[in-house]
Amino acid sequence: MALDPNPDWWREAVVYQIYPRSFADSNGDGIGDLDGVSSRVPYLKALGIDAVWFSPFYPSALADGGYDVDDYRDIDPRIGTLEQFDQMVEALHAAGIRVMIDIVPNHSGSGHPWFKQALASPAGSAARDRYIFRDGLGQGQDQPPSDWRGIFGGSAWEPVGDGQFYLHLFDPAQPDWNWDNPEVREDFLKTLRFWSDRGVDGFRVDVADALAKDLSADPLPTAAELEALPPGAEHPLRDRGEVHAIYRQWREVFNTYDPPRTAVGEVWVEDRTRRARYATSAELGQAFNFDLLLAGFNADDFRTIIDSNLDLARQTGSSTTWVLSNHDVIRHASRYGLPPVASPGERRELGRLWLLARGAEPLEDTALGLARARAASLTILALPGSVYLYQGEELGLPEVADLPDAVRQDPAFRRSGGYEVGRDGARVPLPWTEDGPSFGFGTGAAHLPQPAWFAGFAVAAQQADPESTLNLYRTALAARRSLLANEDVQAGGFTWVEEQQPGVLHFARGPWHCLTNFSAPEAVSLPPGELIVTGASLLPGDLLPPAATAWLHVL
Repeated sequence: MALDPNPDWWREAVVYQIYPRSFADSNGDGIGDLDGVSSRVPYLKALGIDAVWFSPFYPSALADGGYDVDDYRDIDPRIGTLEQFDQMVEALHAAGIRVMIDIVPNHSGSGHPWFKQALASPAGSAARDRYIFRDGLGQGQDQPPSDWRGIFGGSAWEPVGDGQFYLHLFDPAQPDWNWDNPEVREDFLKTLRFWSDRGVDGFRVDVADALAKDLSADPLPTAAELEALPPGAEHPLRDRGEVHAIYRQWREVFNTYDPPRTAVGEVWVEDRTRRARYATSAELGQAFNFDLLLAGFNADDFRTIIDSNLDLARQTGSSTTWVLSNHDVIRHASRYGLPPVASPGERRELGRLWLLARGAEPLEDTALGLARARAASLTILALPGSVYLYQGEELGLPEVADLPDAVRQDPAFRRSGGYEVGRDGARVPLPWTEDGPSFGFGTGAAHLPQPAWFAGFAVAAQQADPESTLNLYRTALAARRSLLANEDVQAGGFTWVEEQQPGVLHFARGPWHCLTNFSAPEAVSLPPGELIVTGASLLPGDLLPPAATAWLHVL
């Protein structure tokens, strides 16, 4: 199966995120690897995806799951070799699947040769200028330059013992690059070319909005002053105007390839219009729309988010991205099973309390969560734009909430003293078989323990069940591919079909209709037409039950 020659393949692609250490282990050491991915290419092809996105596989001390990169142009030997990478890319391309990789440009790992050189060099040296070093405060210069806190907890400044501190927005093992330094800019262009020359089709850009920083103020603003900045005010650390010159230079590199390499930015900004700037054809091309990660299973929320993001895509000439789960958030099959709350902030807090409630009566309704997850997944797969799936969501995997403290790896858990349980529950290795020491992930124990109930979610357990979540995804992705090739769907645009019952969303793309019963108290009738796929069995009279979605071909 040849790759789609269309250079705009990414506009409505289904991209499957692989967290390499937790996907498939080929050598029994408990860590997923590239040969493990290669062995599962038939599975990925049968699933029906268009591309895979790999979370980092670079050499790393694993202070943050591989997002502390010590060498941007090599493979962690625990995961594989460059030769194995090339073989994997060849196998994926032969299956018609494109390859995207994570690029981590805000910070390196503390084991990066340039950071080691910086620590061995004096204050004011060229080596230190590649990172963000500042003199400490106080008579002995032993106080950090500001009271800023790192995202994983603790100070955002780390002392190096000579009166200077370096900035790390995340973990101390992740020192921030100085993007005002031309050597840093040129080295990343070299990295983009290195992987593009090896056949990589695109890049997911980690913390894309944070590269450009302005620390010229003396003294630096306090954390309280940053928190009090009014909406739209320029922030010294995030979403600065200067960052766009960086991505315009990246785009020049991307466009030297045929087809041009694509990119999608991880951009967490409150103002959607500012996020759209990263998604223009002059820059990355796409920026992640994370709005649904903060929304409940609610028809009004979904409609508002759909309208606003489709409008932004039209304004920028890009396409939007739909995401329900990834390696950084509670899996949506669990998130949708939590009790309803009033705001995203309350939802995050409730999720934290749920994860901490070890041994207590669970707050999660697992059956409801899975039903809603299936319904929401069908909804976003019918929308214009690309869809990013996270490994295991096609199995309906819930979060693993009760990992023992001793095995947790997320720095958020360590640096918060256990208050934040972290993201490990979404990163537990996948179950492939119903038995074995790691449910077919490998021949030995996995690097994060899998619960016994994983057996029921294993690929082998779902293959022969026509009602399984795996087969729902396979059916839906095959139908989606066929529908997008339909000229009437292509010409049909996107329109809302107004429903009489509240809690129901109904939209059409030409003859392709998608109807989701979010919260109607009773089953709802479907319009006349041919049923394509549904996430739940219809009730007598062809009624769609609550927490369910149906696709129809309506003449």
